[in-house]
Amino acid sequence: MDTFYIKLSSTENSACPHPLPVCASKFWGDPDLPKGMAYPSQYIAEQDESLPYHFICQINLADLPPQDLLPAKGLLQFYANIHYYLGWDGEPEIGSCLSRTDDVKVLYFPDADPSGFEPQIVVDEEDENCRLFPHELALSFTDKLSFDHPQHHLLGFPEFREWEDWDEPCQGWRLLLQVDSFDGPDFNLNFMDTGVLNFLISENDLKQHNFDQVRAIILST
Repeated sequence: MDTFYIKLSSTENSACPHPLPVCASKFWGDPDLPKGMAYPSQYIAEQDESLPYHFICQINLADLPPQDLLPAKGLLQFYANIHYYLGWDGEPEIGSCLSRTDDVKVLYFPDADPSGFEPQIVVDEEDENCRLFPHELALSFTDKLSFDHPQHHLLGFPEFREWEDWDEPCQGWRLLLQVDSFDGPDFNLNFMDTGVLNFLISENDLKQHNFDQVRAIILST
């Protein structure tokens, strides 16, 4: 089974505020969205307001080695309500049970021409000089990672799953992306005692390149 391990590297030594090119693969930072498109948000009924999802990563699919499960080109972006696991106040929306579809958002843009995209910066409503999300990390792919590195990967098998299948309605679904707990200079991401966040997709949706019904779950020891 194809497993594309993700390697991350810092860009903080660059003098440029956006050292990575528009539509480059990256983790954290500011997502590149089509010009004029609003930043994705989730409506929270209890608070009667929409809150921005946390941008996790974007993958320029042209960076992937040859494979036949995902599109050969385009930009794939992952968002989720994971603020709690970065130390924010509130309650976790995603836990050890399958999430709702609106707790995560995966966007796919078939045409990743940089001329049509621009970075969308999210800042604190009370302090426009304070960005809400961690500094961007460059993202690349490798055949394998040692256990000394966070086990982020696209496709493959999930860590810590001790049963053969997911609960309904996700029976037969497969892993789309795994995000491991890890930390950096400006963040500490901890999924329930150093667990992992798994994005799940049905086989049919994956074949159709439809990412509208992706769900998530956190697994841990």
